[in-house]
Amino acid sequence: MGSETLRFATFNANSIRVRLPQILNWLVANEIDLLGVQETKVTDEEFPESEVRDAGYEVVYRGQKAYAGVAILSREPLTDVAYDLGDDVTDPEPRVLRGAYRGVRIINTYVPQGREVASEHFEFKLAWLGRVRAMLEAHYRADEPVLWMGDLNVAPQPVDVYDPEALAEHVDFHPRARAALAQVIDWGLVDIVREHHPEPQLYSYWDYRARNAIQRNMGWRVDHLLASRPLAERCTAAWIDVEARKAERPSDHTFVAAEFSL
Repeated sequence: MGSETLRFATFNANSIRVRLPQILNWLVANEIDLLGVQETKVTDEEFPESEVRDAGYEVVYRGQKAYAGVAILSREPLTDVAYDLGDDVTDPEPRVLRGAYRGVRIINTYVPQGREVASEHFEFKLAWLGRVRAMLEAHYRADEPVLWMGDLNVAPQPVDVYDPEALAEHVDFHPRARAALAQVIDWGLVDIVREHHPEPQLYSYWDYRARNAIQRNMGWRVDHLLASRPLAERCTAAWIDVEARKAERPSDHTFVAAEFSL
């Protein structure tokens, strides 16, 4: 790789059609080279591809009506695009987009939420994270630039939720979910936001249903940028844009971004 500065980001849009103006404005204002989007909530036929391309970005996507869906917007075309976890399992929803961008292998995922701990949905979530680990072992190397991004629906540590005691049994903070994510990270990934920001009360998601959640900072850090060590060592900055969550008609998540000198 030559010497250049690249900015990568992730965002759970909670409907790309509703959030598209915010996304496009944010991309330009923050000079983002590639954005992974989750919860596009739109069929491929109705994806706003022309609007994205008119704004100067290439885009690949896979979606369905009203639920799930993923996309990657990038200044240059993504190569080696795949829409699965590289195994023989057919997922019921579109939750994965993979590719390569300027020498960096990108994995954009919307991890299943799990609904209730005592449910098959939670077991599916844990197994799904196990499949991510298997994918990394089968198709990637820890000594190459790899970036796993997305809404992973897991807050890794007590510092990553506003009330760890009250939320201890929640599907996004349950010990089994945290252990499943840790197993993936142990493949050779670095939590680059935490590398740059060890401080508490750093969140990327605030529940719509919690009264004044953003004002009271009742948040969760469930949106992540996890880099292989060679890529993490080239990360010069990482941040969560809390102000974007306060915009008009916001998603319940906000943008998480990082800058790399490659």
